[in-house]
Amino acid sequence: MAKVGYMEIAAELRKQMQNGELNPGDKIPSLNEIQKRYGVTVTTANRAFKQLKAEGLTYAKPGVGTVVAARPHTAVTGAARLDRLNSTGSPFVAEETATDHISMIRGTTDNDIIEQLLIEPYEEIVIRRRTFRRNDVPYALGLSFIHKRALRDVPEIAQTGPLEPFWQKTYTERTGKEITRSPERRTARLAADYELEALEVPTPANAAVPVLVLHTTFYDEDGPIELWEDVYTPGFWQESAE
Repeated sequence: MAKVGYMEIAAELRKQMQNGELNPGDKIPSLNEIQKRYGVTVTTANRAFKQLKAEGLTYAKPGVGTVVAARPHTAVTGAARLDRLNSTGSPFVAEETATDHISMIRGTTDNDIIEQLLIEPYEEIVIRRRTFRRNDVPYALGLSFIHKRALRDVPEIAQTGPLEPFWQKTYTERTGKEITRSPERRTARLAADYELEALEVPTPANAAVPVLVLHTTFYDEDGPIELWEDVYTPGFWQESAE
């Protein structure tokens, strides 16, 4: 069995915080539990604890132990949300919801969408949009750009409203084709007016507002099938699932 280092232990606990298995205020496993779980020394376990504390992810609560710290300006990424859906059956962390589900079929001239989905300019795609909120405050606009070929097997993607189960699961069940994803790509750009409106960001007309944007591309055996774009409210930083 390969030796486990303190950074690997910290990464596993960090991932549990990111996907909602451990929420703010939850007690994390004790040093003794970490030693037994990973077969490490108390020194290694303690270094993992110190790493998480240094990152501001945990703190010592008298009479309780080490607990997860509150992070009010932290947003969960689409990949972390998908991992949580697969592991727990729910895509949301504590106090998180999704509203304003919209679906449409449109031609696109967006170069990034065209390149990622390997389509032609003006080719039609399915666009699904929703606003992610925490404590009813919007923090991210989620956009899904789906290759039109997916409509053959999952016509439901063109319907407005949340899809249950997740459409990729339905697609795999109906076609037998597994879907994989690329690493997340992070960038920044100026927000469009409709994005600021959806995120309820009050700004003067034509104001230049920079936002963090995250992209994830999904593939089946026939090529790219979906591009995710998460646009974050200014002031939020994001967490990856990886």
